[in-house]
Amino acid sequence: MSRWLSVTRGCAWRVIHHMTHNPAFLLPSIIFPMFFLLAFAGGLSSVGDVPGFDYEPGYTAFQFVFVLVQSAAFGGVFTGFTIASDFEKGFSRRLLLSAPHRSAILAGYAIAAAFRAVFVGSLLFTAALISGMPVQGGAVDLGGLVILALSVNLITTCFGAGVAMRLRTMQAGPAMQMPIFILLFLAPVYVPRELLQGWIETAASLNPVTAMMEAGRALLAGDSADLAVIGAVLVGLLALMAVWAMRGLRSAEAAG
Repeated sequence: MSRWLSVTRGCAWRVIHHMTHNPAFLLPSIIFPMFFLLAFAGGLSSVGDVPGFDYEPGYTAFQFVFVLVQSAAFGGVFTGFTIASDFEKGFSRRLLLSAPHRSAILAGYAIAAAFRAVFVGSLLFTAALISGMPVQGGAVDLGGLVILALSVNLITTCFGAGVAMRLRTMQAGPAMQMPIFILLFLAPVYVPRELLQGWIETAASLNPVTAMMEAGRALLAGDSADLAVIGAVLVGLLALMAVWAMRGLRSAEAAG
């Protein structure tokens, strides 16, 4: 166990140190969510006045949850980019040879991804509060929102790691990014699901990201979220993506 923890700490520290000392790796994960928060919550604020839009905290809070989920998800995707880059540079192959417990490598990357998610999420929350976003949920609700964001981050980290370890090249970037991007924007981004119509309403109803966003918005508003549904969605996706990541790790091991 001590050797497993040592590898985990070393891998996590390396990625975090690289992020914090190289702005080019950290700034995109800050700039894009901030842009979406300003563009959606500010430029589209009049959407909150349409008939049927009854989210009590207002449109800024409605969009904040989407941006929070998006930033957490892409924090995992960016970690996948890091893994692919490490393979291209030959570092990951040396790491696989030196680490007695290879699962610790995945754990280290996951911790680094969680660090990115917490850092960016804190900045987003601060910016939203400065812009006047009301928070109607209590400490327990906000804690649930943090757990939700970290769960999304872990799921997408496992997904990105599985892709990166199978393909082991930065050219795998679109394969990590596009599925997450599509799922996010097929959820109720601009209006509640009740106001969607046609095929987009059907897609949103089947999309697991919808349950995440609706749970997050309920927590921020201090309403009761369906914890059984969101818990089942998160646990199911995490189990599936954990298997995907571990099989990707075995694929990388077999490739040498």
